[in-house]
Amino acid sequence: MLAKRIIPCLDVKDGQTVKGVQFENLIFAGDAVALGTRYAQEGADELCFLDITATQEKRKTLSTLVKRIAKHVDIPFTVGGGISSLDDISAVLEAGADKITINSAAVHNPDLIAEAAARFGSQCIVLAIDAKMEKNEWYVYTHGGKKRSPYKLFSWAKEMQERGAGEILFTAMNQDGMKNGFALEATDKLAKMLHIPVIASGGAGKLSHFEDLFIKTSAEAGLAASIFHFNEIPIPTLKAHLKTKNIAIR
Repeated sequence: MLAKRIIPCLDVKDGQTVKGVQFENLIFAGDAVALGTRYAQEGADELCFLDITATQEKRKTLSTLVKRIAKHVDIPFTVGGGISSLDDISAVLEAGADKITINSAAVHNPDLIAEAAARFGSQCIVLAIDAKMEKNEWYVYTHGGKKRSPYKLFSWAKEMQERGAGEILFTAMNQDGMKNGFALEATDKLAKMLHIPVIASGGAGKLSHFEDLFIKTSAEAGLAASIFHFNEIPIPTLKAHLKTKNIAIR
């Protein structure tokens, strides 16, 4: 069994970490760089920083923030938000990020994923999918969960894999911030139909939710935010629990 990854996610607005419920009602959770540094020290395997208003406000991810993160964090980290061109990707990677994540820009220009993979390597390209279950279908959303696209989760993920995405970050919008567990059925279907890693996001609230994710699905990583930001489940506690369940972790 491949070792599973625990990935804290930091949604960033104006340099501060924020968290909402189903992408709404944001509250501040602390300085992004300080929190990221703490998580690295506590044993996080990777970090994910998302500038959640960059696309919505038509801004670019600030390279200065990425440089600050790279200076203080010694584990791999992914950056997303407002990345819409090869130049944007180059700037973020050159500033120190290990990977970039793209959502809205890929929906508007699917060729961007193939072009990015060809230039930077698939290992740098994480395709983020924010999807919401509506009438028994998972629809892909863009612009921080504000706009529904014509794409559906499974066919879109498969197309992005074929175009060169190296990982899929699947956020179940219905579960986001609810703390009642990951979308296990959809996550498992996604992970089993793809040959690239799937990161599950949305719904973590208890130790057992990560246990269920790794035992009942083929996801390679679990991503969460508020349970870490507000110290509801410290990373060392989570990893110790998973070890008692014989789940291979890093």
